[in-house]
Amino acid sequence: MSSSAFQRVNVPPMDDYNKKLVSYVHPPDWVNPKPVDCYDLVVIGAGTAGLVVAAGAAGLDVGLKVALVEKHLMGGDCLNVGCVPSKCIIRSSRVVAEMKEAGAFGVHPPEKIDVNFPAVMERMRKLRAGISHHDSVQRFQKIGIDVFLGEGHFLRNNRIEVGDKILRYKKAVIATGARSVRPSIKGIEEAGFLTNETVFSLTQRPERLAVIGGGPIGCELAQAFHRLGSKVILFHRGSHLLNKEDADAAEIVQNVLIQEGIQLVLSSQTERVVKTADDKTLYYTSGNGTKQSVTVDEILVGAGRAPNVEGLNLDAVGVDYDRKGVKVNDYLQTTNPKIYAAGDICMKWKFTHAADAAARIVIKNTLFSPFGLGRSKLSSLVMPWVTYTDPEIAHVGMYEHEAQEKGIEVSTIKIPFSGVDRAIADGEEDGFVKIYHQKGSDTILGATIVARHAGEMISEVTTAIVNKVGLSGLSGVIHPYPTQAEGIKKAADAYRRTLLTPTSKKILGLLTKLS
Repeated sequence: MSSSAFQRVNVPPMDDYNKKLVSYVHPPDWVNPKPVDCYDLVVIGAGTAGLVVAAGAAGLDVGLKVALVEKHLMGGDCLNVGCVPSKCIIRSSRVVAEMKEAGAFGVHPPEKIDVNFPAVMERMRKLRAGISHHDSVQRFQKIGIDVFLGEGHFLRNNRIEVGDKILRYKKAVIATGARSVRPSIKGIEEAGFLTNETVFSLTQRPERLAVIGGGPIGCELAQAFHRLGSKVILFHRGSHLLNKEDADAAEIVQNVLIQEGIQLVLSSQTERVVKTADDKTLYYTSGNGTKQSVTVDEILVGAGRAPNVEGLNLDAVGVDYDRKGVKVNDYLQTTNPKIYAAGDICMKWKFTHAADAAARIVIKNTLFSPFGLGRSKLSSLVMPWVTYTDPEIAHVGMYEHEAQEKGIEVSTIKIPFSGVDRAIADGEEDGFVKIYHQKGSDTILGATIVARHAGEMISEVTTAIVNKVGLSGLSGVIHPYPTQAEGIKKAADAYRRTLLTPTSKKILGLLTKLS
């Protein structure tokens, strides 16, 4: 790949902020370095997993030679089209929601809330550009990594080709991530549609927006755009939104979306899209079997992810893969023992923090586990995640049905936020803390929290599971009053009360008399 090809990389709109972003994550004047004779580690893909592997290996300061290959933007989805831009927009949309709710708190909201959508998007671009230096080509070059911009693919005999460069390696890591699924809906390609990879390039608000997909991405962006002034209709094949989450949690979010005015079309099938001069018409079959249509300005598709396995020439190096991605064992090793993988390309957990955790496993297993000794396992991870709707849904560990499927008897403790003083003061009573524990034991199996800031609360339960602290231990932790995290302590206290059997009560009575 010639340096002139780098000029074609742009992130619309190419204003000062996006020019700054590109100057860091894919500078147009970058010249690929001359490869060394052989690299200890070559990483293909500079998203979260690839960056952590490369930086972790090079930062050990033990003389390792590390190369990093990226064909598009350093930082991957998280920085450019995922976590960072989406949370910036969600924050702006929450301001709108808080203004609308102000009357309930004795504060008179303005009669009309004027949302400056171009300014919302400009703020996002400014913040994204401002933190992009952390993932920049220049930063990784400074820590001793050879960065190659271009499309890399495997050759036989432990070699990777990037443009006119050949990189020889002892070990390699595939971290090419995943992309939005292209929907198989007649006419949608011709009509045009948005995904998370293009929606953040908008500069004007779509007045009417159809969102296809009621999973986390679809729900988050549907709520955000509705709050920012779009009229949103959300299509979902399932009978309820967020069908992979706890049913009680999903119901709360679904009801909030309905109350806010988002139109839901559940159990639906989108048949075709027809583009006219000014808009797009979706024809669909609703849950009751009737055929209907709706006309919108834009269509946003958030219905799944597909692994980026194309163009890697994996067959040449004996790496097995399928439609779900590269196949790995519990050590994140592919079917070629010298090649590992991490992140969305090979894992069911498609989260930035999951990619980070997997990358740390790869560093250890590729570089510091001679003869396979002391290797870390993917299955040992305790993985939390958050759906960033308002309220948020945060989860860690097993769901109740998953524990039952494994033959584990489960008891569930549920604390509604209507019984937590801080949640009442905040006007955020629609939510709960739900903790699943092994029946007859205080061992925590998993937890689900529904709250405006559930993502900030779930780490306490995650820490408890990782360090094998049971509900009895959590009950003994002092929580500042009043906080919503007190709901976790209330759940732990509820478990402690179940230990008060008639016999234990008699013993306690005797102790009080002796005291």
